[in-house]
Amino acid sequence: MTKINDPRLEQADKSTLVPLRPSSPAAFSLSVLISFDTQAIETRTNSFKRHGRLELHQRADPVPFYPLFRSFVQGRVRAPAMIQDSHETVALPAEFWQLPKDVLLYKLGSDANGLSQSEAERRLAIFGSNRVEASKSRSILQKIGRRVLNPLVAMLLVAAAASGLGGDVGSFAIIVAVLALSLTLDIVQEHRAELTAEALRDSVAIEADVVRGGVDSSIPVKALVPGDIVKLRTGDLVPADGIVLESRELQVNEALMTGEPFPAFKTDAACTAKSPAEATNALFAGTSTVGGSGKMLIVETGSRTRFGTIAAALAANAPPTALELGVRRLGLLILRLTLFLTLFVLMAHLVAQRPPMESFLFAVALAVGLTPELLPMVMTVTLARGALRMAARRVIVKRLSAIHDLGGMDTLCVDKTGTLTEARITLAAHVDPKGRDSDRVLALAHLNSSFQAGFRSALDEAILAANHDGTDSWVRLSEVPFDFERRCLSVLAARNGEPVLISKGAPEAILARCAAVEIDGLAHALDEDWQQKLTAIQDRYAHDGFRLLAVATKSMPLTQKTVVIDDEAGLTLIGFCVFADPPKQDAAEAITSLTSLGVRVKILSGDHAAVVSHVAGAVGLRSNRILTGVEISELTDAALAAQVDDIDLFARIDPDQKRRIIAALRHRNRVVGFMGDGVNDAPAIHTAHVGISVTGATEVARAAADMILLAADLSVLAAGVREGRRTFANILKYVRMGTSSNFGNMLSMALASIVLPFLPLLPLQILLNNLLYDLSEVGIPFDEVDQEDVERPEAWDMRTILRFTILMGTISSLFDAITFLVLLKVFHADAALFQTGWFVESIATQILVIFLIRSRRLPWRANRPHATLIASSLGALGVGVVLALGPWGRLFGFTTLSMTLMVTILAITATYLAAAEAAKRVALLSPPN
Repeated sequence: MTKINDPRLEQADKSTLVPLRPSSPAAFSLSVLISFDTQAIETRTNSFKRHGRLELHQRADPVPFYPLFRSFVQGRVRAPAMIQDSHETVALPAEFWQLPKDVLLYKLGSDANGLSQSEAERRLAIFGSNRVEASKSRSILQKIGRRVLNPLVAMLLVAAAASGLGGDVGSFAIIVAVLALSLTLDIVQEHRAELTAEALRDSVAIEADVVRGGVDSSIPVKALVPGDIVKLRTGDLVPADGIVLESRELQVNEALMTGEPFPAFKTDAACTAKSPAEATNALFAGTSTVGGSGKMLIVETGSRTRFGTIAAALAANAPPTALELGVRRLGLLILRLTLFLTLFVLMAHLVAQRPPMESFLFAVALAVGLTPELLPMVMTVTLARGALRMAARRVIVKRLSAIHDLGGMDTLCVDKTGTLTEARITLAAHVDPKGRDSDRVLALAHLNSSFQAGFRSALDEAILAANHDGTDSWVRLSEVPFDFERRCLSVLAARNGEPVLISKGAPEAILARCAAVEIDGLAHALDEDWQQKLTAIQDRYAHDGFRLLAVATKSMPLTQKTVVIDDEAGLTLIGFCVFADPPKQDAAEAITSLTSLGVRVKILSGDHAAVVSHVAGAVGLRSNRILTGVEISELTDAALAAQVDDIDLFARIDPDQKRRIIAALRHRNRVVGFMGDGVNDAPAIHTAHVGISVTGATEVARAAADMILLAADLSVLAAGVREGRRTFANILKYVRMGTSSNFGNMLSMALASIVLPFLPLLPLQILLNNLLYDLSEVGIPFDEVDQEDVERPEAWDMRTILRFTILMGTISSLFDAITFLVLLKVFHADAALFQTGWFVESIATQILVIFLIRSRRLPWRANRPHATLIASSLGALGVGVVLALGPWGRLFGFTTLSMTLMVTILAITATYLAAAEAAKRVALLSPPN
């Protein structure tokens, strides 16, 4: 977080804090007046600055508010919704739910009748629409310009220009076509990302029932303002952030924010919780009411809501992918090599008093020769083949480079609900007071859920799904509905004329109404010993992340036809229903496979720590420590980065904290994947190197993801990692081959051009050599890889690439020098013979070495090269030899070679291949850290 250091802020004397009546409706009130110029901190307070000063109104003792103001301008306190009306107001804390509702009503200038229409319109003009504002989209030219700044792209454009000016239309066309395809794919992908925030904005409610001036009306959600009072019913989406004013058994699905599948019960009592997920009286935009009804007071709207911060994160540019970072570093490496060789040759030629223009054009030709012009094509084809293989496994790959990033991934962060678990509540067990399985518990719970007249919760649905026995022999007589004070529901039912009260609810609520426990059909007094046993059962299940409901009964008089709250006394406990969100069947196997591939799995969940720990154990993850959202909120980004590597379980975290964890892992140079399915996962999906979503995920999560698993099969993740590594291995093959061969050839040419009285190769021969070598490598995307290439993640290591380039390129130049000596001293070659002999030796060595350096293994132990690579390589070599030695050779400036010279070149080539095989073992060693 950026800290603002303003000397005027540091030197401000408390004596300058004086009362002031606000002169602007938008004046920001923090109970003090800062009398110094606020120019230096204008970026944080621009919307509140009026008349060259920040107007802050005093309510009481001003001194305690000075640190609050400093926290605000330094970014530690977000700007809350502030309302200026005829009365005084003060700033609201970020944890607004901690304030009593009467205090919030006063601070927001509202009351039970809501705002007046005129006041609402005035506030709408101040705060804007209650919607997440769309980010400004870049123009096509801006998007192209940003990509041209990539060193490799810029260098290829320069090479294309040089080729075009030099008359090499073929090279110019190839480079331009490859770059155009690459840029088009990138821009299309960015356009998809821009649609992500729009999908988020469209996923909220359209209209809301609001109370204004004591009158109920239905208005567009975008017209809501802080201070509005909104009515909520079952099925409504919460339109903004706020608190509960009235609750009639109000239940809210907050899985969007917390990831927890169980509904959250909301009350109107102030809450001291620090985390939004723990706030029992707070409501947040985008969540939905699944039971009961109530009223809420709007506190934050639009982009100031927690939902809005998610859209803001998605609208921002995604961090660079691992592939983008690697290619950028590679481009800078090649650029340095190119500049070094080009300047070296140019200076050497000028010192030797060669014609300046000829020297310049030759140096430019060398620079063009060093550029890996087919790299974009090789990457695109290789990644596309990987995407096709993934599509066969029912995985949609939205961003091609995600295949590469998945292969380089060494850390996978996953949401719990819907990713590792089924995202549905199931009845896991039904036990008696001794913890034994009991069908009687299930039967009675089934009767209670079947006969209740009110809204059925997800727990009721799980009970009904687990027991299909009918209720024909029972008759429903009466009911005491659920309420938050009692936290239980009772149904009076009769069978054979005998009425029975069946109660179901929170264990502590039911036990408080029980006098006995039933064991094997016999009642036992609920004494202290039984209390301890029942507490132990609850603690055991709670520790494993289960949710419990207690079931109790009571025989009622034969004449009783109705039931009241007072009848819920002297109950007999029958047992407990145990609920869980079960792990997916293949989750444990998938995590084992990923671990064997060197991928560390971490769980990032908004659910309780006990639930996260239980699910982690069920899928085979073990961790000695869980970091919670409350603890993370106390950590700076640097402190979080210092701990994040050693912790695998994170609980009760909000969407922004998920994003912070991903960013911290990236800061630790981890290649991070994130898999989630909810809106709350979208910022983390957006921030990760590779974002993964699953079938059934929210539209926002799918839009933010780079790949989507269509089948409920997590095993494809491990297959995807292997595919990504196979893809990266083939990309590295081209990089190693291209950079080392080009460097060796250009180094040889640079040295030869200095000592020879003629050009070592004519410009047309150089371009023919480059074209044939490029054609020989088009089969690389189809090539097979060795097993060791997919066992561990591999990153773009510039030191290894540079060492390989210099070592293998130098060896190639060494044998080129031997060829030069043989041609000049043994065969006394003239210019044409020299150029023909070196062309044949050069094209043979650089193409045949492909079959050696494509694998770390010995050639006969490596996987057999793909038929496409064999055909493209040997085909290019054959064409080169035929063009040089055939009847068309004279068109390119070649001449015939004697049989003796041909045998000599063959011997040099064979010796070079043996030396290259020995050298590659050193060149491919990873450097020490």
